Amino acid sequence: MFIVTLTYLKPNEEIDGLLAAHRAFLREQYANGMFVLSGRMVPRTGGIIIADADSRADVEAVIELDPFKQAGAASYTITEFVPTMAADGLETYLPAPQA
Repeated sequence: MFIVTLTYLKPNEEIDGLLAAHRAFLREQYANGMFVLSGRMVPRTGGIIIADADSRADVEAVIELDPFKQAGAASYTITEFVPTMAADGLETYLPAPQA
């Protein structure tokens, strides 16, 4: 699993102009099964994406398609983590037990 932290590099007015394209990108990644959750930070200085991917390289490749990235409107930090506990209904994101 990966936490992708976006930090806006442009004013919110410019971010707003890219928002429809960014949301279309997000919908594609949800449909592809890579993104699990996403949303804006409070205060509105960027956003967070939780991704379920096989590798960091896969996440990096997908982030290159984000209109925010393509416009130079956001920087990205990718943090990999291994979930060890999950709320009811989210157990599917836990790794398989090791034999």
